[in-house]
Amino acid sequence: MMDKEHYLISKLSSKYIGDDAAVVGDTLYSMDAFFEDVHFKREWMSLRQIGRKAMLINLSDAVAMNAQPQFVLVTVALPKDLSNADIDELTSSMETTAKEYGCEIIGGDTVGGDKLHLSITIISKSENPLLRKGLNEGDLLAYTGILGESKRDLLQLFQGHSISETSRFYEPVLRSEFIEKARPFLTAGMDISDGLYCDTNKLLNINKYGFNLLKNINDDTGFSGEEYEMLIGFKKKDLEAIEKVAESLNLPLTVFAEVSLNHERFPCKSHHFS
Repeated sequence: MMDKEHYLISKLSSKYIGDDAAVVGDTLYSMDAFFEDVHFKREWMSLRQIGRKAMLINLSDAVAMNAQPQFVLVTVALPKDLSNADIDELTSSMETTAKEYGCEIIGGDTVGGDKLHLSITIISKSENPLLRKGLNEGDLLAYTGILGESKRDLLQLFQGHSISETSRFYEPVLRSEFIEKARPFLTAGMDISDGLYCDTNKLLNINKYGFNLLKNINDDTGFSGEEYEMLIGFKKKDLEAIEKVAESLNLPLTVFAEVSLNHERFPCKSHHFS
């Protein structure tokens, strides 16, 4: 059965829906929410960490599509218990993170609320965006980095333990340089936000293909959401070129499947409305 998130999206008819960002000419528009008690608990993170992660997960949509972020709009629901110093810490963190990626917060909205909720819109530019659609039979599927840390550390937090300040759960690493250099060889791609299993299914669904597994994936890897590594597709003949790009950046690259004319899918657990 289709989950409520995908059901809602299916009710919208715009031709621009389907990628990490909507591509209109050379401009890309993307938006993600970062809500207290849905995506994080305030006792887990400082205001600096919350602001930074909220901005990074939104910038990831632009990075994943080979786009340069330009402008940011931020809506924040502010609980009454936040002090002016808390607000300063939050906004400073968001502004600093945006500037690291060459973009500027130019407006938004603030409302009162019982919990700290952030909704961020990124406006980007790209002359050659990387879309989800474009896979062909025989293409290889691969992911960057090492997956599993985010899920592992989230479980640690739920159990009341502390995790490293540099944990991927706090500090996603965006692969902008890899995407920029590898873009000429890529046929499709997206960031891994809902886990390798679910996001591979999304990529296959929009291209109407299945896959043959080339490397076994364990559930700790496949179900680890909020990794923000890259899931990419490319022709076999370009494997060596892409491996060279990854090696030049000291970035692990794992080829795990071949795109095929079947209906194979990974098991997928929705991260929302559970």
